[in-house]
Amino acid sequence: MSTSGNLHLLLADEASTLFLGGTLASALIKNASGVFIYLSGDLGAGKTTLSRGILRGLGFAGRVKSPTYTLVELYVVSKLNLYHFDFYRFGEPEEWQEAGFRDLFNKTNICLVEWPEKAGDLLPPPDLRIVLKSTLTGSREADLAAFSPRGLQILSLVTNTSLPASARPSM
Repeated sequence: MSTSGNLHLLLADEASTLFLGGTLASALIKNASGVFIYLSGDLGAGKTTLSRGILRGLGFAGRVKSPTYTLVELYVVSKLNLYHFDFYRFGEPEEWQEAGFRDLFNKTNICLVEWPEKAGDLLPPPDLRIVLKSTLTGSREADLAAFSPRGLQILSLVTNTSLPASARPSM
């Protein structure tokens, strides 16, 4: 899988991660349906915080939790169906297939997936992959990579947004 666009950000704090999520939400509204975003990173790296920022940016005001035990949570916001998956508990990639999630990855839904690597090569390719890393200073790094024309459009909108000083591009 080769990328057609990349962005590296330093996120100083939780507010910066939430802001990035809101920025992604604005881009999702413009590229509304059939988008697959995969979130990778260690435990505590900020995947659920970023997901919460996306949902808040789409207008969802309720509680956002990691679907670690339920595997998936559906949020209907801004006339969009956003499925928030968490595959952390998968022991084998085949569990994704057995769970029957394939039909949810279609041209009308937004699929936000934490721990996509746990489903192996069974998942369809992402439009955008975001890898989050904690740093020794308590901040985070976010590496965004586009893997489709739609992912590139989203990445371009994020790149062209005025990010706060606490969320800045890095070389």
